[in-house]
Amino acid sequence: MTRGRFITLEGGEGVGKSTQIRALAAALEARGVEVVATREPGGSAGAEAIRTLLMEGSDDRWDARSEALLFAAARADHVARLIRPALERGAWVLCDRFVDSSRAYQGGGGGITDADLLMLHGFGSEGLLPDRTFLLTVSAAEAARRLTERGGSDRMGNKPADYQARLAARFVEMAEAEPARWRIVDADVAASDVTAAILADLAEWLP
Repeated sequence: MTRGRFITLEGGEGVGKSTQIRALAAALEARGVEVVATREPGGSAGAEAIRTLLMEGSDDRWDARSEALLFAAARADHVARLIRPALERGAWVLCDRFVDSSRAYQGGGGGITDADLLMLHGFGSEGLLPDRTFLLTVSAAEAARRLTERGGSDRMGNKPADYQARLAARFVEMAEAEPARWRIVDADVAASDVTAAILADLAEWLP
């Protein structure tokens, strides 16, 4: 059986990842592809329990090291119980965030080294990486408008402006350093145009 494809969407708050996951899942299913749409932190029972610890409470509830360990633990359960089994049976996995979010949030934002984060990922998730990662980018004004429209952000989205700036810079830095895996997509345009751009990039793998 042919292994499925693992596709992740990354970016800051309000860039439209959830909207694109839904649109891509519908488009792939229309082509006869089995799709598993999931998110991080979360996606499995154990990971969803850890998500509650991570996403609720005050901004300073956890320091960067504690966050990194919790995210790595959630991801390990998610990979073992949902992602790997789906890929092995030939499904496409569409994930809203993965290890690159830890590399940006706890790395670029929190100051943990990339080597330490990837070491945790190597142990917890056996180093699994996506086949393709799409970085969705929007202007700060558009992101703020979308967050207001959806009723605000969670604990991670409420971190201060300097943290958010480091986060955005780290995402772009990673994307530019690994061009074979990453694609940067302008998400200031209509959602349907973003979906079309992503599907065009994936065309070589589509049935």
